[in-house]
Amino acid sequence: MGTSFNEQFDQHGTWRREFALRLKLLAEWMKDHDLLDAAVEERLKRLEAQVRSDKVMVAFVAEFSRGKSELINAMFFAGYGRRIMPASAGRTTMCPTEMAYDAEVPPCLRLLPIESRLQPQALMEWRMAPEKWTRIDLDVNDPHQLAAALEKVAETRRVTQDEARALGFWHNQAPEDNPMVDAQGMVEVPKWRHALINIAHPLLKQGLVILDTPGLNAIGAEPELTVSLIPQAHAVVFILGADTGVTKSDLTIWREHLITESVDNTDARLVVLNKIDTLWDELSSPEQVQAQIERQRLSTSEILGIPKNQVIAVSAQKGLVAKVTDDLALLQKSCLPVLEDALGRGIMGKRQKILGSAVATGISELRAETGRVINIRRRDLADQMMELKGLQGKNASVIRHMRTRISQEQAEFDLGGAKIHAVRSVHLKLLREVFGMLSSTTLKTEMSQLTSALHQKGLKLGVKKAYGETFGRLREGLQKVQSTCAEIQAMLGATFKQLNGEYGFSLQVPAEPPMTRYLRDLDLVERSHLQYLGVGNAFRLAQPEFADRLVRALSTRLRTVHETALGDVELWSKSAAAQLDAQLRERRRNFSRRIEAIDRIQQAAGGLVDRIQEIEHQEGTLNHLDGKLSELTTYLIDSRSPRQSEVVSALERV
Repeated sequence: MGTSFNEQFDQHGTWRREFALRLKLLAEWMKDHDLLDAAVEERLKRLEAQVRSDKVMVAFVAEFSRGKSELINAMFFAGYGRRIMPASAGRTTMCPTEMAYDAEVPPCLRLLPIESRLQPQALMEWRMAPEKWTRIDLDVNDPHQLAAALEKVAETRRVTQDEARALGFWHNQAPEDNPMVDAQGMVEVPKWRHALINIAHPLLKQGLVILDTPGLNAIGAEPELTVSLIPQAHAVVFILGADTGVTKSDLTIWREHLITESVDNTDARLVVLNKIDTLWDELSSPEQVQAQIERQRLSTSEILGIPKNQVIAVSAQKGLVAKVTDDLALLQKSCLPVLEDALGRGIMGKRQKILGSAVATGISELRAETGRVINIRRRDLADQMMELKGLQGKNASVIRHMRTRISQEQAEFDLGGAKIHAVRSVHLKLLREVFGMLSSTTLKTEMSQLTSALHQKGLKLGVKKAYGETFGRLREGLQKVQSTCAEIQAMLGATFKQLNGEYGFSLQVPAEPPMTRYLRDLDLVERSHLQYLGVGNAFRLAQPEFADRLVRALSTRLRTVHETALGDVELWSKSAAAQLDAQLRERRRNFSRRIEAIDRIQQAAGGLVDRIQEIEHQEGTLNHLDGKLSELTTYLIDSRSPRQSEVVSALERV
């Protein structure tokens, strides 16, 4: 059996920590050698933050009683020697539950009361108000206390039908989906809307986030879960019963909440046929049992429209028992390692590829920017060498004349600062336009218009049109950002070319940030919302409070898109400005060094020879710096696949 998901994730976490350390060491080395300008420092900080904070979310989705919580126990918590997530018969996890690790928060379970649904705030906004959550401290060293505390996520309460309707659990138009009514006319609903579990589990500490979702009724009532959390998961594990196959409610969850048109995400959907141990029959041969399992796999893949290799049959319960009792034969029979291997190869392979590509691009750009500074210093030294060698054998008046000429050049260069200031003013004016297009104010205006459209009377049969118009304007905004950035780049390109010609600079405008990635993000967000807004949810949109929650969920995702795009524009602008600042700074230093050299030559007969030797030594030092920069950045790019120790030792030798 291949490396398990846990082992691959552990390796990924080790790589991320060591890579972040290498970036920090590189930054210190560059700072020690005066190579760390504002743009390079910002790029390093972003790369380090990206690598350190990289999260991998795995969402487990199923109708009730499919063994979802048991599967989570078997895959992630078997080391406790018992069940941690509640997995008794019947309904277990009643509210969406996120498991993650935040070093700033003590181990705890936080529960958001279901009554929060009566208020318009989006789930993301509730996260910013920890005082509104019920908090239970956890003892991670006491499995019994931990398991007892987590039983809370299964709690329910009894409410009237009117209360259930207000909370989103009762719909007159879909009676078949409504919960059972007891003898007193009361309805059972979840006690909590959302749960956050913060524990220092080894995998959670390394960036794994586990999302445990409740059944169909709860999923449909929480739009933010369907249109935001699940679509952003890096992998979705959809659990079915091996004995029942795809039921009607399973198919509804798949079609309304999980099916994706994104080519990039098709392999991130794994379907698990759980409880294959119910098919282990003493009256059937192992071959007959396996044939029955294979028929279920084939039937499931055909119904859901996915490749058969993405349907994996397991027994979570037997897998958990096998891990706790260290029964290797039972573990293999449970087929749990097959699922772990598929997750490991699928998710971790994809995450490392994406992160590695981003890292390689960032390091290459960083090397190019820093390399330009070294080349400027090298060229300035060459100019100084020619200048000083031209003074060999000359008399004092020639040397005085040379000093006067350098002072004049310096004065003329300083006068050119007005031109550079004018370019910066135009640059900042255009940037302000871009920032305005991506501002929170612009987004609020769009969301306000969409809310007004959704508040119109009657069933929202025109809701897709309203969404289409909103996303059309958002796309136009990003396209305008792209054209404005292109205008800025053209202006900077012309100016840099002129400065390169006049002052011998080597300025190069960095490539403008492409908005295509964010246009794709908009497409994905729109698709997840339109999929949710099928005819089945039309009656829900007739409720203003539900429409408001949906728009707030949308606003949360769009804000992330805009803020990330804005960050890319800021870094691009800073790179161009820092490049100009660095070359201006180096040129001013060059003037100072030249004047200082002439003064020393005038004061001492051997000053000229000494200065030439100093420049030769500085040229050697620059060549060494250039070589070391290339070596360190090449190590970082190559270390996208684990080969850590030699890279760390190389940095520590510097």
